[in-house]
Amino acid sequence: MTTTAWIARALLCLLMVGSVPAKAETEADAAKAWADAQQAAKAGPQDIPLAGQAVLHLPEDKVFIPQPQAAAVMRAMGNPGSFADLEGVVFPKGKQGWFAILRFEKSGYVKDDDAKDWNADELLKSYREGTEAANEERVKMGVPALEITGWAEKPAYTADQHRLVWAMSSRSKGAPADEEAGVNYNTYALGREGYLSLNLVTDLKDLGTHKAEAQGLLGALEFNEGKRYADFNSSTDHVAEYGLAALVLGVGAKKLGFLAVAFAFLAKFAKVIILGVAGVGALAAKFFKRNKPQA
Repeated sequence: MTTTAWIARALLCLLMVGSVPAKAETEADAAKAWADAQQAAKAGPQDIPLAGQAVLHLPEDKVFIPQPQAAAVMRAMGNPGSFADLEGVVFPKGKQGWFAILRFEKSGYVKDDDAKDWNADELLKSYREGTEAANEERVKMGVPALEITGWAEKPAYTADQHRLVWAMSSRSKGAPADEEAGVNYNTYALGREGYLSLNLVTDLKDLGTHKAEAQGLLGALEFNEGKRYADFNSSTDHVAEYGLAALVLGVGAKKLGFLAVAFAFLAKFAKVIILGVAGVGALAAKFFKRNKPQA
């Protein structure tokens, strides 16, 4: 089996795993999730420890929702799963239409050799093939088929800092040409025992403005001494079964379904969040507007 075929097959499996519809949350559940998030919110500037691996130097204009409140907020947005690897969710304090999902994956040391040779066009072709193969299963599970519209930003790896950035745009298959496309802006920081992923959820038209927020947060991530990529010991440490290309295609595909649901929430409630109407939207609005969330 060729590398491309293996990736496409893995992509299908991952999309199937990441596409199970969430159990509907009641308005009361969602309201409680937002209220609990308000109480647990940590306001910057402060250092947020992450999985015993790293620290996020949270900027002054951001708030961080830790676990388990972060998982409850994600479920309130319509996302399934246990969120075992979720570290938290970052929101801006102002009326900006984005948020960022922060995870740590204990994958082992991810080799970055293939970054020198990958072809963005081939990666995109494999991504589309795998997504198309998975759409039949998505429809069976009641989840809209996805269409990959292209790279919003081609994969780029900074070898000296061990940082990976890429963005994929997508929308519902068969959607009108003028329908707003969603985008997940993916940033990764590689460490000795795994990697931190910080994924920005926004809409495509605002990516140019909001991606600077993700890049700033990526720069604010710092691995602890002994947990850095450079601390790898080939005689004792576990090596991940995949490299950077699979990190983009396989792991990225699993999150695409997850983030598509999150984007749908953002697109649906962005105006509600800003205007602050009654119900869950009002709680979300109050949360987004807070200048001094309770620690």
